[in-house]
Amino acid sequence: MEVLDYPETAFEKLPVTIFEAAGEGAVRVAREIAELIRGKQLQGERAVLGLATGSSPIGVYQELIRLHREEGLSFRNVVTFNLDEYYPMEPDELQSYVYFMHEQLFNHIDILPENVHIPDGTLPIDKVKEYCQHYEKQIEECGGLDMQLLGIGRTGHIGFNEPGSSINSITRLVKLDPLTITDAAKDFIKEEFVPLRALTMGVGTIMKARKIILLAWGEGKAKILKEMVEGRVSDEVPASFLQLHPQVAVVVDQWAAMELTRVKTPWLVGMCAWDESLIRRAVIWLSLRMRKPILKLTDEDYKDGSLSDLLVEAGSAYNLNLRVFNTIQRTITGWPGGKPNSNDTQRPERALPAIKRALIFSPHPDDDVISMGGTLLRLVDQGHDVHVAYQTSGNIAVFDDDARRFADFALDFAEKMNVGVAETRREHAEVVEFLRHKKLGEEDSPLVQDIKALIRKGEAAAACRFCGVKEQNVHFMNMPFYETGQVKKKPLGEADIQAVVDILQEIQPHQIFAAGDLRDPHGTHRVCLDAIFAALARLKGQEAWVDDCHLWLYRGAWQEWDVEEIEMAVPISPEELMRKRKAIFKHQSQKDSAVFPGNDKREFWQRSEDRNHTTAQLYDQLGLAEYEAMEAFVRYRF
Repeated sequence: MEVLDYPETAFEKLPVTIFEAAGEGAVRVAREIAELIRGKQLQGERAVLGLATGSSPIGVYQELIRLHREEGLSFRNVVTFNLDEYYPMEPDELQSYVYFMHEQLFNHIDILPENVHIPDGTLPIDKVKEYCQHYEKQIEECGGLDMQLLGIGRTGHIGFNEPGSSINSITRLVKLDPLTITDAAKDFIKEEFVPLRALTMGVGTIMKARKIILLAWGEGKAKILKEMVEGRVSDEVPASFLQLHPQVAVVVDQWAAMELTRVKTPWLVGMCAWDESLIRRAVIWLSLRMRKPILKLTDEDYKDGSLSDLLVEAGSAYNLNLRVFNTIQRTITGWPGGKPNSNDTQRPERALPAIKRALIFSPHPDDDVISMGGTLLRLVDQGHDVHVAYQTSGNIAVFDDDARRFADFALDFAEKMNVGVAETRREHAEVVEFLRHKKLGEEDSPLVQDIKALIRKGEAAAACRFCGVKEQNVHFMNMPFYETGQVKKKPLGEADIQAVVDILQEIQPHQIFAAGDLRDPHGTHRVCLDAIFAALARLKGQEAWVDDCHLWLYRGAWQEWDVEEIEMAVPISPEELMRKRKAIFKHQSQKDSAVFPGNDKREFWQRSEDRNHTTAQLYDQLGLAEYEAMEAFVRYRF
């Protein structure tokens, strides 16, 4: 279990432990909870736990289940109080926290049902205040919380204590912040289905716990984590109240910690162990901070930016500027497959073979064109043998109305052609009946799942045709982990990895492009990438082509690589950008409004173009050549 060694800093007002991976941090926290439970058992006492929901504690709960099953950890002396629940909310609804806690923990351990307490979202409004007072009293009668587990929302909420919550607040009914509602939409399909209110323990209730552990995983939590840990105590960020608690542990992975001063700008904290990566980051940071191109930075700029130590290490500003500028300039290439008949010693890709087999893995049926459509077009235009492999069906991201529309088309077509009419009518009636009675968040029937998968398959094939990818080079993998019909997916399995092994052995690519969302511990992109890593690990040493294969990672629709990380930047002209947009438009089911838009209201093509423009503008600000747009890649050396 690797705890990353970053020096402690006076900037941080809470103790933060940074793990390399979220899973490692979750295991450590679960073991601490287990020690508390066992210690209480030896004393003949009950352990009183405050529990959280959401994605952050899932790894902790999984490890607690393992400890119960494999190491005999009993929960019969454990009493639990959950932080919150949506209001109104029936306990058997898929989005309820009652359902979540039983699915993720309680159904798999020996906790006594009478020891489980979760706020009741079914109460009539006139009973809520009395109930909340009783909830507080129950916690007190149990002797208070021995340990409270927390996540943190992007508004800085703990529980559902949104900005404006008082440090003395108790369990109560609250209004949800619009940002919280947006984040919850992924579980409710649409924002309009998310309850506007919730029952939550108060900040004051949480602060009475004898120990508090806050978990944060992934880049999405980085900015709010910095505010909580390094900012002032304020009701604008309710989690910042934790700075006033005597026993708080903040447990994060390296991506959630990336905005902390000691991680992002360690030269502001103290002496650094300078390597090429850190030097590049520091010079880019200084250039953007001073609003000066790299080649115009002076010795005085370095001193004003607390980088005098770097000058001592690297020499004059002139030499240092030139060194970093040249490194960044070499990332720019209009030849993502390598430039034939050229000196490739300082180019991102090698010149030979001149015509390469390029395999683009796309986690969903549109990530390829959204994230690297300009590069895909460039590879095809330059004559490379381009393959696209769609790893999942993407069927849950299709609206029910689209499924009904295509079912209607299938019936009309069958009747028009007088082929399979009776069976098509039967299946059409089955689809109509299911959709008419479908509950919010309910898993689609197998037939509806198939229709939605075919919709996305057809769109992906159309986009590939538009880009010039050969029909036989388009592959639909339908990895099993994804096929649950729900947002929640199965763990990565042997069949998933073998599917990747099979396609790699079939194509034997010179280049692989994959969605490199290393910073997201929970998403489909990360699972798809893990399958690629596992497949390559099996093939390395067995297949000769693997040693000569470059793996390039692109980012998804949500974000781009930081400039200091980029190893290949592919310029995109205005004409190419328009072609990319038209390729994205082939994905009609994701146009205008997607089922899972995330926390960004822009359409996917808009996010993509804005991101590509921003990357080009950053290169321009650093003093590099000015381009319309750029797509960025990082090479993974496996």
